[in-house]
Amino acid sequence: MTFFTRLTASLPALGLALAMAPAATAEDRVSAVHAFPEFLVYTKTFLAMVEDINARGEGVVQIDVRGGPEAIGMFQQPAAVRDGVIDMVHTPGSFYGANVPEIDAMVAARVTPMEARANGGAAIMDQAHQERFNVRHLGWIDGGIKFHIYMNSEPTFREDGILDLTGVKLRDNPIYNAFFTALNATTASMPATEVYSALEKGVVDSAAWTQIGIPQLRWNEFLTHRVDPTFYNTDIGVIFNLDAWNALSPEAQELIETVVIEWEEKSYNDRQADVATDDQILAEGGMIFVDHPTEAAGEAYRKIADDASWGRMKERIGGDDAGMERYKMLRKHYALDDGAS
Repeated sequence: MTFFTRLTASLPALGLALAMAPAATAEDRVSAVHAFPEFLVYTKTFLAMVEDINARGEGVVQIDVRGGPEAIGMFQQPAAVRDGVIDMVHTPGSFYGANVPEIDAMVAARVTPMEARANGGAAIMDQAHQERFNVRHLGWIDGGIKFHIYMNSEPTFREDGILDLTGVKLRDNPIYNAFFTALNATTASMPATEVYSALEKGVVDSAAWTQIGIPQLRWNEFLTHRVDPTFYNTDIGVIFNLDAWNALSPEAQELIETVVIEWEEKSYNDRQADVATDDQILAEGGMIFVDHPTEAAGEAYRKIADDASWGRMKERIGGDDAGMERYKMLRKHYALDDGAS
């Protein structure tokens, strides 16, 4: 039998074997952007998490980071992921809070990301995102970091001991707009990338920011006083276009979810260490930490912040039975109360 005859005779068997062989699974590709510049710790966390996913996801899924606010404006990123322009975004939830009012539960939370996941709060948050914004809310990253108001002069306090912001030009942001409005502050909204210049030019003389990051932003070149106590929480999360998510293989979905949940706890622990480090840097640089004159005044200050956030959410979420039921559930899971407020 010639070689050609043997080859011809074997073709049917070869075709059957190929038909029965399992098809190779294509590696999923995911596009992503982040809200903040690369030098900030929050972005560094996200990029390290992506590196972790890519290392563990070879042959299954790879995330291609397209950049930060220079690629898509930070306030435009949520709509971009909702509309499928990009698959995945690392961003504060307050940037799209008008669309998903439930995010205010994270802002005013009295629980950690791990506690919210364990008690079912994270699942409620994810469901709200799917229904309202066509995205999955995969995780709450760098949680547990709270906020201060930083000023370029000594703060003053009202007769009741609560911070007085009369005449203060304060940089605003969606996460604390309701709180500042409740305090009758004069505000100017702008991205974080514009604040240094605004401080330099005197457009604003105060800014709220998290417990960490001021030295990296160099705002302490102008801001000399920090107001205590803290208020609110960072609400930075990873959101993923729902249609793009459903198109991923089950293996890719499981891997991404697993790693994001792991990084919820890892980033929480890492950031608590950073708080102590940045406190030391600011103190050694001459920043003065000014507390409210009494503990009661400090608690009242924090309550104004919490009530503003929950009140905004209650107004936005809608007054129907379903909306109010979710509001109560979120208060139960994130504020650990009965939701009657």
